[in-house]
Amino acid sequence: MIIHVISLGCDKNRTDTEAMLALLSEAGHIITDEADKAELILINTCCFIGDAKEESVKTIIEAGNMRDVAETPCRFVVVCGCLAQRYYYEMEESLPEADAVVGTTAFDRIADIVAELEEKGGRPGFISCIEPVDRLPAVKKRFLTTGGHYAYLKIAEGCDKRCTYCIIPYVRGRYRSYPMEELVSAAESMAANGVKELILVAQETDLYGTDLYGKKSLHTLLERLNDIEGLVWIRILYCYPEEIYDELIDAMKRLPKVVHYLDIPIQHASDEILSVMGRKTRRAAIEKNIARLRREIPDIVLRTTLITGFPGEKRKHFGELLEFVKKMRFERLGVFPFSREEGTPADEMPHQVPGTIARRRADIIMREQQDISLTANERLIGEYIKVVVTGYIPDMDLYVGRSYADVPDVDGGVFFSSSEPLVSGQFVVCLISEANDYDLIGEYYEPAE
Repeated sequence: MIIHVISLGCDKNRTDTEAMLALLSEAGHIITDEADKAELILINTCCFIGDAKEESVKTIIEAGNMRDVAETPCRFVVVCGCLAQRYYYEMEESLPEADAVVGTTAFDRIADIVAELEEKGGRPGFISCIEPVDRLPAVKKRFLTTGGHYAYLKIAEGCDKRCTYCIIPYVRGRYRSYPMEELVSAAESMAANGVKELILVAQETDLYGTDLYGKKSLHTLLERLNDIEGLVWIRILYCYPEEIYDELIDAMKRLPKVVHYLDIPIQHASDEILSVMGRKTRRAAIEKNIARLRREIPDIVLRTTLITGFPGEKRKHFGELLEFVKKMRFERLGVFPFSREEGTPADEMPHQVPGTIARRRADIIMREQQDISLTANERLIGEYIKVVVTGYIPDMDLYVGRSYADVPDVDGGVFFSSSEPLVSGQFVVCLISEANDYDLIGEYYEPAE
């Protein structure tokens, strides 16, 4: 069968999509990038916030419309991921476009579901494949969709934190670490196939191993990964600030392949709002942890995410958040207006903040962050920095790349000229000559060691 796959949402979702692609390819199916050539359209959905849910539903409806047009070969629509897990019990009636739904912990059964659809043929009726939310799917191979030189490695599933605004524990289950040997084996396979940058992801990476080994073990995993031949950069995303520990900081300092970059979701800086959010730390502890990271690793780049307009957020609370942003001067920062998610405690809280106010507050913070980011980038003018090449823009005769300070598809990049022909995945040294809010501009200097 010819299959077209659409992956929505986060990089953790992407790893599930890549596992399904590998399973479908092994089963003899053909993967196509052209939806209008596909006999089956598979959509891996997201429902983390309202906008993501709307995008998922819209994509499902569009796929269903293609299936129902006689001129297209599409016969089946399969819905996977968070939306499927969360709404499987009502999807048969509310989204008749879906022929089958596969939950977040059942994606490793995708080949069986497609085989069942083929066997039944025609309009097969609704097929539901939902496993217990705490099951750990078996992931043996991945069909990488990131272009080859970088890849994500999901080291754990689920979350135990139960923040009052978050639906993830309900659709992804409790925290479960993947065994270290499996992760190392997967990383070795990816490196052997050309992956040079490995990006570790989970809902909370710094808790890795607590369920399997009785203690935090991310530093041990980093040591094993650092020994893999072919890897150049190892990047860590999604560390909760209260869980960062001494051995992890030490590993970041002494392991040469571990880049000095951390994504530490904070969400707010007012103790009152943090408490209502169900967060486990408060502003003083956050500031203390940030100061420790910058003291121990002076060139560390810190990214965080914030929420504006959380229920009960008054002007004084927002003022505290804005003052915190100005004081902390994060190198990378994103802001999301609060999104009400049914089934979460925050959805039922009093004193909901109008969306217009939440969005305006988010805009205010991002304007402040633009100035902070520009100042940080301007300090790099005249510096020589290591860059991985990610592409070429013919119309501008410029190469595009990323430094260790940039996560793919999230942060900015480096635009640079070169008289030497370069290829994606190549590491080079660039001399920075200009800076703007989020990007750097420069020229090729020499190959990186």
